[in-house]
Amino acid sequence: MRTLHLLARRLVALCVLLALLLVGYAFLARRPQDLPWTKLDLAQPVGLFTGRKLAALTDDPLTCRALLSRAGVAYVAVKPGGEGQCVYADAVKLKPQGGAIRLQPADVAPSCPVVAALKLWEWQVVQPAARRLLGQPVRSISHFGAYSCRRLYGRSAGDFSEHATADAIDVAAFTLADGRRISVAGDWKAPGPKAAFLREVRDGACQLFSTTLSPDYNRAHRDHLHLDQAERGATGWRACR
Repeated sequence: MRTLHLLARRLVALCVLLALLLVGYAFLARRPQDLPWTKLDLAQPVGLFTGRKLAALTDDPLTCRALLSRAGVAYVAVKPGGEGQCVYADAVKLKPQGGAIRLQPADVAPSCPVVAALKLWEWQVVQPAARRLLGQPVRSISHFGAYSCRRLYGRSAGDFSEHATADAIDVAAFTLADGRRISVAGDWKAPGPKAAFLREVRDGACQLFSTTLSPDYNRAHRDHLHLDQAERGATGWRACR
C-alpha cells in the first residue's frame, strides 16, 4: 500500500513537472532569442543565449555579414590581412549611416562578430540608457582601436590579445547629441548619471561580448571598456568585470 502511495506521489510530481515545462516552453516560444537552438536575429531584443550566438559567429563570417545586411547595417568587408599570430579574416568597416552611432576614429575595422555585438549594444543598451539617464542619445563613440598585433598587456611573451585578430575594441568615451562627453577615464568614479550610464552600458555589454573589462577590473583598464568576442565565448567561457 505504501508503495502504491509513493508511486502515485511520484506520478503526480512528474505530471506537475511536465506541465511546468510545457508552460515554460510556451512562454519561451514567444521569445525565440531565449532558446539556445534558434537562429540569431539582430532585430530581436537581447535574450538568454544571444551572447553565445554572437560568439559562435567567429566560425561563420558569411552568416555574420548576412545578419548585418538583414538588420540594415551599412558596412564594407575588409580583405583578410596580417601575418603569423596576428591574422584577421572577417573584419568589417561600418559606413556612415543616418541615425547610427559613429565610431571615432571612423576607419576602424573590427571583426564581424564584434561589429554585430556593437550594433546590438547600440540599439538595446547604449541608446536606451543614454536617453533615460542623460536625456540625450549618443552621437559617437570614441575608441582606442580594434586591430593591434600584440600580446596581452603589451608583454613580450605570453598569450596574444584578442586585438591581434581584430576580435576586440576598446571604448574610451561617448559623445551625446548635445555635445556632452562622457569618458571612462573622467566619469567612471564621478557621482551622478554619467557614472550610472557607464556602468549600465558595461553591464549590458556583458550580455553581448565574450569579455567585458572595465576600470573595476584593474588599472590597465582605467580609461576604457575592453570588449571582445573571443571564440571561446561560444563554449561558455565569459568574463564580466
